[in-house]
Amino acid sequence: MEKKNRLTKREYFDKVYRGGKSSANHQFVLYYYMRPQQESFRLGISVSKKLGNAVVRNRIRRLVKEVVRLNVHRFSGGYDYILIARKPVVGMSYQEVEKSILHVFKRASMTVRK
Repeated sequence: MEKKNRLTKREYFDKVYRGGKSSANHQFVLYYYMRPQQESFRLGISVSKKLGNAVVRNRIRRLVKEVVRLNVHRFSGGYDYILIARKPVVGMSYQEVEKSILHVFKRASMTVRK
């Protein structure tokens, strides 16, 4: 995932949580906040300590980043996104994670139509 596509600072996360909307499925919660002045999107990933130790949490983060990197053309620009992983993600394969992330973005109508 490119640096320009990362949501990094706490203040940006707070702005998305307070002013944004959300959509969810069993594996992920997606918060999104419109930023019309930007043409690209930014993504933040949140994985709770309840999901496991640092090895498990980092594995989930790496899987999510890889899904986003390979599907960057499918996500709408001009938004800040936060993906929150839920407990079922811990035992999922890459293909299942990809399918679930694309599903939660589709539920929120945040995918680009071809």
